Amino acid sequence: MKKILLLILFFVQSSLFAQEKYTSSNTRAIGAYERSTVYLGQKLYNTALKDLQIAVGIDPNFLEAHYRMGDILKILGRYDEAKTSYLKVIEQPNTFKNINFSLAECYAFQANYDSAYPLFQSYSSTPDLSDNRKKTLAKYLRDCEFSIEAVQQPVPYDPINLGSNINTQYQEYLPAITADDQTIIFTRRANTEDFFIAQKNEDSWNPSMPLSSAINTPGNEGAQCISPDGQYLFFAGCGRADGLGKCDIYYAKKVGDKWSSPQNLVTPINSQYWESQPTISADGKTLYFVSDRKGGYGSYDIYKSTYIGAGKWSTPQNLGPNINTAGEEFSPFIHADNQTLYFCSDGWPGFGEKDIFFSKKAINGLWQKPNNLGYPINTPKEESSLFISNDGKQAYFASDNLKGYGGLDLYSFELYEAGRPEKVTYVKGIVYDNLTKAVLAAQVEIIGLQNFDTVYQSVCNASSGEFLASLPEGKTYALNVSMDGYLFYSGQFILSNKNNIEPFNLSIPLDPIAIGEKVALKNIFFESNSFQLKNESKYELIKLSEFLISQPPIKIEIGGHTDYIGDDKTNVLLSSNRAKSVFDYLIKLGVSNQQLIYKGYGKSQPIESNNTELGRAANRRTEIKIIEK
Repeated sequence: MKKILLLILFFVQSSLFAQEKYTSSNTRAIGAYERSTVYLGQKLYNTALKDLQIAVGIDPNFLEAHYRMGDILKILGRYDEAKTSYLKVIEQPNTFKNINFSLAECYAFQANYDSAYPLFQSYSSTPDLSDNRKKTLAKYLRDCEFSIEAVQQPVPYDPINLGSNINTQYQEYLPAITADDQTIIFTRRANTEDFFIAQKNEDSWNPSMPLSSAINTPGNEGAQCISPDGQYLFFAGCGRADGLGKCDIYYAKKVGDKWSSPQNLVTPINSQYWESQPTISADGKTLYFVSDRKGGYGSYDIYKSTYIGAGKWSTPQNLGPNINTAGEEFSPFIHADNQTLYFCSDGWPGFGEKDIFFSKKAINGLWQKPNNLGYPINTPKEESSLFISNDGKQAYFASDNLKGYGGLDLYSFELYEAGRPEKVTYVKGIVYDNLTKAVLAAQVEIIGLQNFDTVYQSVCNASSGEFLASLPEGKTYALNVSMDGYLFYSGQFILSNKNNIEPFNLSIPLDPIAIGEKVALKNIFFESNSFQLKNESKYELIKLSEFLISQPPIKIEIGGHTDYIGDDKTNVLLSSNRAKSVFDYLIKLGVSNQQLIYKGYGKSQPIESNNTELGRAANRRTEIKIIEK
């Protein structure tokens, strides 16, 4: 339900009272009432309220003054007092046709939907209602019907303040947290809006600090999101010299310990209209944002744009009628699972001004109709700006209703099971030179081996050598880490067991290219007891071919290895044939045969014990070894 605070409400009401005689004939009371009209025009509500109190003090039966007092008290959120004023009007015979509507709003704003609903129903029979009033009333009735049932089925909710190292006497809101839950970036509004950052220290947060002088300016910055690896920040900037419209979306990249100067995303994402509230998918390929551009379903809709390379983005697409309504949609947040979208809306049935909803992607990739996150997370007031942790268990949000440190504070709560996204874990690694131990700004790529979809592609932080990537469950992933002058690293993550998605913390040494150095190819797969390459091997072979083609002096031996099961002759033959299959495929990919030889070693060179299945699996491998450079 949308609280109507526009002054047009008063002008409409005033027209109803524009009669030859008020219900009061006392000139002093009427004078006080008419003075309040002037203060209302200036939005001086408390001053207007004093004059109305004078008016009803002089004439307790001055119904117009009681009615107007109710309207002002409702605006000020003093609903019990507003109801008292409205009820004084209802007690007397009168012709104020909107009184039931006004009283019903008070009940609705207090979550007393059982009392609000019959008043809205009664009001619906009022003759000569405008089309806009009919639409508003229909929305109130739908909200009441939804809320009466939903309040009877509350969801678990126990919010915890993030503490004095984050929250202050000022306003804190719009939290964004990295995939490992160790870094939070949020907006603080004192004199202006700026970004602040804090690091986690066990179960609490260290004192927050301004994010960067390269990003914070004397103007306002807000509506930010951070990529799960903490390396990219997207945010809204309004009224800037390089802006295309009212507000534009900007991005900045972390370079070592510093942030780059923000860059405007320009067209087609930004336009002459209002673009704000960005949220980026975990793979960095899809940016969701809010715009009031023409062609939407309502005044503010959620759009998406896909990264197409070379710094360019596709033409934004509206998310469609399963997300956007004739009302307003704001604060999108795409979870790291890339399957669950959280947002706030006043167009779908809910409890109040704007509620938080979530939608899941269907098999066909389209968004399904959303679910209300439930009561008491949602209330008659506006809820927005929800952020869900990588593992889906913790929700972060801002509120000024929970007796915090002042204004809006940041809170967290454990999100109930049915409201959670799909399960996601993360891989966090540090890459370094195996000889010098110096950290490396290496290229990191993670793909899903079933569909060869890239879920992460970036460069390690130059100062720390770290990377951080989210991994949705139910897939097998290949990891490739590479850097000029070094042998690449091959890794694998199997997340098919839904009950075991613990985070991966890796220490990855890269060996300088040297004769005798080896790499085990973790993502070369064969059919059982066969040398037929599986389709999932293509990614690893393409990466190997790129490495060899870029290093033409290098010559490698492709070595095939087995476990100890089976006789020596059979194992040597199988391992040799498998190595040759890799050899043949690399030739098809354009690698010179002068760079390649192959050999089968059978079970003669185990790297793990053959007494366990994990050990035997490690011994069944394909390796490359540098033999010339």
